[in-house]
Amino acid sequence: MARRCPGQFAREKRILGLGRSTYKLRYRPIHSRGIQHREGTVVKPDQLLSVYDDCPAAWERRDAASGDHLVAAMRHALAAARPPPDAGRALLLDVTRLIACCWTGRLPTGIDRVCYAYLHHYAGRASAVIQHRGFIRVLDRRHTDALFDLLRDRRRGFQARIAAFAPRALAAGSAPPPGATYLNVGHTDFDLPSHTRWIGRHGLRPVYLIHDLIPITHKQLCRPHAVRRHLGRVANALRHGAGIVVSSQAVAEDLLRFARECRLKAPPLLVAPLAGATFETRRGLHGDAERYFLCVGTIEGRKNHVLLLEVWRRLRQRLGRAAPRLVIVGQWGRGAEQVRDMLARDPDLAEHVVRIDHCTDEELAGLMAGACAMLMPTLAEGYGLPMAEALGLRLPVIASDLPCFHEVGKGIPCLLDPHDVEAWATVIARFGDDCPRYRRQIMQVRRFRPTTWGDHFDRVDEWLPTLERGEDGEAAHPAAPIGECEDVA
Repeated sequence: MARRCPGQFAREKRILGLGRSTYKLRYRPIHSRGIQHREGTVVKPDQLLSVYDDCPAAWERRDAASGDHLVAAMRHALAAARPPPDAGRALLLDVTRLIACCWTGRLPTGIDRVCYAYLHHYAGRASAVIQHRGFIRVLDRRHTDALFDLLRDRRRGFQARIAAFAPRALAAGSAPPPGATYLNVGHTDFDLPSHTRWIGRHGLRPVYLIHDLIPITHKQLCRPHAVRRHLGRVANALRHGAGIVVSSQAVAEDLLRFARECRLKAPPLLVAPLAGATFETRRGLHGDAERYFLCVGTIEGRKNHVLLLEVWRRLRQRLGRAAPRLVIVGQWGRGAEQVRDMLARDPDLAEHVVRIDHCTDEELAGLMAGACAMLMPTLAEGYGLPMAEALGLRLPVIASDLPCFHEVGKGIPCLLDPHDVEAWATVIARFGDDCPRYRRQIMQVRRFRPTTWGDHFDRVDEWLPTLERGEDGEAAHPAAPIGECEDVA
């Protein structure tokens, strides 16, 4: 074994792009044998497994350039220490986003709910994948099942439980089976070069669910960093994906348009509509005497809550205390400063606006059961789960005139220009039993059958095997109906 001077390993860490704090977070050794250098510290294979995974070429270059026997020995030790592939599960499911959601304790967003649906559907058939800034691990069968149980149990104390679980699970991580199908439905890190290298190194078939192209088609609504990252995600999905799932034909058209503009050939596409939460029909929480309209979603610039506050100012001026209430269910997001400022500066407006930060599905079902309508004035959307959920409960919807809402709503919602404050104020002020638009929706919504997760996964499970056979295709597979209106006798 070559003798090493103090600081030599630190220099290697710098070459590999690793800082001191990064190294300290590597695993505790679990193998009895290690490699000993001059200072007497034993460097175990498990401690550097992720370093080799992220950039094996850097190790190889250093080995070839310097003839360093330690590096050569470490490479061979890493290969020997790696557990064999978990041959029983050739499907890999990325659950990184769900770990972040549970760690922060925030309520699940629309994308989080989709990730949970995939977790419930593929639990028992998939191995868990975890990513963090280029560090990627596939858990073995036992630790995958344990992690899935942790993610489905959102009790307090998740941070302590996952911190106790992670060192053992990550150290025992297995190599992915060559040719396995990898599912990433949470927009997680597939813009990073390390992700692309990992996919190529193991010969995986990556399938990505792209929820929307809003940071590309509506750059003005997003931060520059979000725009850059999403450009990378979509471009990498087009270049390297074995297939792409989208939730609406509108997103498929945006994606194919972007591919043509970038002169990229799209992999096979599947349009698979999403399902909302399943709610039991309940009595309204506020009683029948109080009229209110409901808006559900993170409070951010794109969701256009500012328009609703302007509408309610006009309603307050016209109707006084008889104006209905606006109930907003959503957490504060980026770009919500103007909404906060309007509520803080106008006590009369704040008197008619109720914001609910934390709301269980049961409480939300009660709010929808008692509301006059669901309001969705968003400036850009890829799907719109609240619309599907509202129509499933026979709640009328007033929304922005967007292509995806024509698909999801099947012609039932009242669609308006998201910039026309007066049009929204007029419709909302009159929206009741005497309003033709209201009566039309009440009649049509009775025949609405929302998409279920069973419908979604029937299409996905039928489509995935075609990717294994290498069937080609640029155009999207025909869209399944996004909620159907059935004839009722």
